Amino acid sequence: MTRCAVFGTGSWGTAFAMVLADAGCEVTLWGRRAGLVDAINSDRVNPDYLPGTELPRGVRATTDPAEAARDAEFTVLAVPSQTLRENLAGWAPLLPADTVLVSLMKGVELGTAKRMSEVIEEVVGKASPGAEVAGRVAVLTGPNLAREIAARQPAASVVACRDEEVARRLQTACHTPYFRPYTNTDVVGCELGGAVKNVIALAVGIADGMGLGDNAKASLITRGLAETTRLGLAMGADAHTFAGLAGMGDLVATCSSPLSRNHTFGTNLGRGMTLEETIAVTRQTAEGVKSCESVADLARRHDVDMPITETVVGIVHDGKQPLVALKELMSRSAKAERH
Repeated sequence: MTRCAVFGTGSWGTAFAMVLADAGCEVTLWGRRAGLVDAINSDRVNPDYLPGTELPRGVRATTDPAEAARDAEFTVLAVPSQTLRENLAGWAPLLPADTVLVSLMKGVELGTAKRMSEVIEEVVGKASPGAEVAGRVAVLTGPNLAREIAARQPAASVVACRDEEVARRLQTACHTPYFRPYTNTDVVGCELGGAVKNVIALAVGIADGMGLGDNAKASLITRGLAETTRLGLAMGADAHTFAGLAGMGDLVATCSSPLSRNHTFGTNLGRGMTLEETIAVTRQTAEGVKSCESVADLARRHDVDMPITETVVGIVHDGKQPLVALKELMSRSAKAERH
């Protein structure tokens, strides 16, 4: 039986642990809090993030990272993006030398503007000098709202790795009757699609909170995809990736669903709540809140124009009023749609 470790007991980490178990894997969840771990083991439920959802028998939990990592063929990382480097530095010496490192995270690191796979390669590479890492780092992304997947509603996803054989192995490990993964070798494009869509979802949420209507929503989603594609092409990604599950698919789900944390966060801002008030009522991490700054940084480094992203940064971090930001965005000089 395939052994898998999942580091992170949030909603998405727990839901994906369910997928792996339903696909026939033996899964160990690592969690920081003993009380939550005990509840998972004794009651077969994650009461904090997926209350009411019974976990498969193939899932157990531990607070010991070494126990979670032992003999794991796949090591799944499902922690907030901005905590990955620090957490992984502690876990890396415990990981099997040949484990496939799977990122569920959709963000860009503040300060370095590195994608999550780059952070993984760097940290694990330092812990194991001379070891081959890049070919066993994979990314799972797509329109994957955790609560729907935990309810075993149909979903498709993308598993991306530079090594296509590794991607196929991961595809087999998480393929169930309700969860259909496709393979891809465009890691850059898949990661950018997942990271930037959170920023665009904030923008769409703000527009919804302001009551701006469906035309505005459709325009932001479409032009947001154009921004993502421009950045991806500048970084060597395949344009086709952004028309698929990792691009348009994830963008539509995150910008449209009330289950989306980033959309909900943006809606609260658009309704007039302050950043502090919105953070206070948000139980889980909305990755776009921090990643909007690092995505904007990444765009500047590659000389790519991303006006929606810059607008979100202005509202979320610079205190710009949404109505003022909207007027500035709408008054930009006219141009051809291909730009």
